[in-house]
Amino acid sequence: MTPVRVLVVEDEPLIAEAHAAYTARVDGFEVLGVAHTAQQAMAALRTLPVDLMLLDLHLPDLPGLELCRTLRAAGIATDVLVVTSARDLTMVRAAVSLGVTHYLLKPFTFATFREKLLGYARYRTALLSTEPAAAQHEIDRAFAALRGASPDSLPKGLDRKTLDLILGVLRAWPGPAGLSAAEVGARMGASRVTARRYLEHLAETGQVARTPRYGGPGRPEVEYRRV
Repeated sequence: MTPVRVLVVEDEPLIAEAHAAYTARVDGFEVLGVAHTAQQAMAALRTLPVDLMLLDLHLPDLPGLELCRTLRAAGIATDVLVVTSARDLTMVRAAVSLGVTHYLLKPFTFATFREKLLGYARYRTALLSTEPAAAQHEIDRAFAALRGASPDSLPKGLDRKTLDLILGVLRAWPGPAGLSAAEVGARMGASRVTARRYLEHLAETGQVARTPRYGGPGRPEVEYRRV
């Protein structure tokens, strides 16, 4: 799958470098460039195939929201994830009105940053299809992927370490088909019931897809794969 191509727009060089390094650590994302001013950002957006811009709102030559207005007026549909310390709700509403995909407050942990990017990737994958949505729930799932589940607020009884182990098992699985809960559990040293609880959570938040596996006697088994 083609990686999500990212432009980091941040006036502080060290922070820009940190955001680029964070992005490079997330599977499925590629940093195409770094811009320190709105002028540099617009030049990059006109010449590079950027899918997602990580945008600080405090730029030296033009406010970040004005940059958003400028690129929309120019017909540039690049998605925007605002990364800022600005907590003014008026600014948040303005960002939403300009089609900003996400709003991430500084400071943040890598886990939070990673979850925002992965949520965007799920949202993007859900909307890349050229076919019309078959039902309301497909549209709901695409928008739910953006909201995502905070890495610090998993449902009661689930923990991040086990969830990451399960994601690692699915990520390492080379086959085109998915794995059943029993197969995932066996690979990570957990019971089928435990693996299924985590897999169902991942399916509900749009991080894995569920498909029936036919071929055996009785009811078809459910298998899970990364989306």
